[in-house]
Amino acid sequence: MTAGAAGPRRRYAHRRLASRIGVYAAAILGALVCAGPFLWSVVTAFKQNRDLYNPQNNPFVFNRPSTADHVGYLFTDTAFVTFAWNTLWSGLLVVAITLALSLPAAYALDRFGLRWATPMAIGIFLVYLVPPSLLFLSLGRAVVAFGLQDSTWSLVLVYPTITIPVSVWLLMGFLKAIPKDIEEQAMVDGYSRVGGFVRAVLPLLFPGIVAVVVFAFTLAASEFIYALAFVAPTDQMPVSTGVPTQLVRGDVFFWQSLQAATVLVAVPIALVFNLFLDKFVAGFTMGAVKG
Repeated sequence: MTAGAAGPRRRYAHRRLASRIGVYAAAILGALVCAGPFLWSVVTAFKQNRDLYNPQNNPFVFNRPSTADHVGYLFTDTAFVTFAWNTLWSGLLVVAITLALSLPAAYALDRFGLRWATPMAIGIFLVYLVPPSLLFLSLGRAVVAFGLQDSTWSLVLVYPTITIPVSVWLLMGFLKAIPKDIEEQAMVDGYSRVGGFVRAVLPLLFPGIVAVVVFAFTLAASEFIYALAFVAPTDQMPVSTGVPTQLVRGDVFFWQSLQAATVLVAVPIALVFNLFLDKFVAGFTMGAVKG
């Protein structure tokens, strides 16, 4: 290697190293910015009142010794465990109902070649765009008609009206990425259409199903308007309304306990979400590209 060629190569290697360092530094900085609110919540949950309410103290460090009293208060003086249980079982039921209705609807609209399938799919999606305030009275009458007022079951009835339209639209996009020949070959091999769908299409549709599960459960766990309007008894409330109801009393905010509740709810959902992150991203990418 000549001296004239070695100089440009060294400069190229230096520029490449500098660019990689810049990319990693930007990624780390972005991660810290995104994680900032969560880190603040974790630190706040264990702060003493004299530390938290002193504006001169750094909010991201313990300026005084930490304490677990406020986390204990969440479990001993509020119905947080009940709120979490109500959120869990109602969210899982909403997910089950959403999948049970959106999967066959999306399959029929995409695979049967109906002339009105596209307008019907657009109409289903437009239902999701209707503001909740416009549906409040009609859904309230439905809740009363079924005798579900002041019950967590009212949320199980109401939330699928929000999750199913979007799930049908998403699953149609995922199905368009799966060739029709797959289930046709399964039917040639002797399976019924349902059997071909279950054995040949459903495994390939798993990323889309994961996306729907995450969407439906997250909405059921975070929705506030209907939960506040339809559920008043404390033992029936989900986390989204129960925690602020018991930890915000007039102008008194139990900030540490509020942040502890945020962390305790967010961490399990984040862990489960990360288990299926690759499938979730693949599902949304497949639906967006092929839809």
